Amino acid sequence: MLVMIPLVIGITMISFAAMQAAPGDYLDTLKANPQIQQGTIEKLREQFGLIENPDFGDYVQMYGKWLWNAAHGNFGFSFTYKIPVFDFIGQYVYYTFILSFWSLLFSWTVAIPLGIFIATHRNSVWDRLANLFAFGGISLPGFFLALLALLFAQTTGWFPVGGATSVNYSQMSQGGKILDTGWHLFLPVLVLGVSGVAGLMRQMRGNLLDVLAENYILAARARGLPERRVIYKHAVRNAINPLVTLFGYSLSGLLAGAALVENVMSWPGLGSLLLQAITSRDIYVAMGAFVMGAVLLILGNLIADILLVFTDPRIKVQ
Repeated sequence: MLVMIPLVIGITMISFAAMQAAPGDYLDTLKANPQIQQGTIEKLREQFGLIENPDFGDYVQMYGKWLWNAAHGNFGFSFTYKIPVFDFIGQYVYYTFILSFWSLLFSWTVAIPLGIFIATHRNSVWDRLANLFAFGGISLPGFFLALLALLFAQTTGWFPVGGATSVNYSQMSQGGKILDTGWHLFLPVLVLGVSGVAGLMRQMRGNLLDVLAENYILAARARGLPERRVIYKHAVRNAINPLVTLFGYSLSGLLAGAALVENVMSWPGLGSLLLQAITSRDIYVAMGAFVMGAVLLILGNLIADILLVFTDPRIKVQ
């Protein structure tokens, strides 16, 4: 938790520098509009705290001011939406969170049992089919799967083509809202989950095969223990430890993939918001999205460390 503070500061520093590296700022797009007077642009520049032709010292001053305000809960003002960043970014964080959560849940609940099954049926027909699926899932890019999913939704009409809710969402009951969100969530979760299932399944298969070759597994079988108990009580518990360690890193990859899927499938998450903010040079909205993404990644690694304590009795919390 203490390491998270300098880590987030470092991420925001690099993100702020990258945003400022591009020439111009948000107000440059307004200068091309002849209906907007120069005096109005100057007032907006003063209001937003933007400096024309800034030097290195100006960048440091702007970042320091933003960091001080952010530490007090003020992440700046959106140039595009004309409201404080945190007044609307929470909804985008929520949709990214539910998309990542259900994709992660889908990946793990499918990949772990499937990896155990093909490891215990090595070189069988099922093992070869699962490996074929794994190679295909890892090789196909997420945006291509998203386009295929949109084509399927458009052709069949079984699922909505993009978006997170229906037009009459506000008029639905609470149960209807949950079902409607789940209906819109199905294809994005499937697209993100396919590559996750493929990678985790291969990892679980390899780990379990390595563990099954250990001497203590041979000793457990020699004592006459049932094969099911040898597999699930002794082998799986040790084989799954590396996967728990990878949990936090898989969350980072999931968020990166979610950004592409969100933009292709019009899912209103952090990825689509970040693209809009970078395109329009809405720097404070982009910084808010960067911070939220960084916090989610760090929390994912923290949860992975905590879960590892419960799955491996050799690890103690000091």
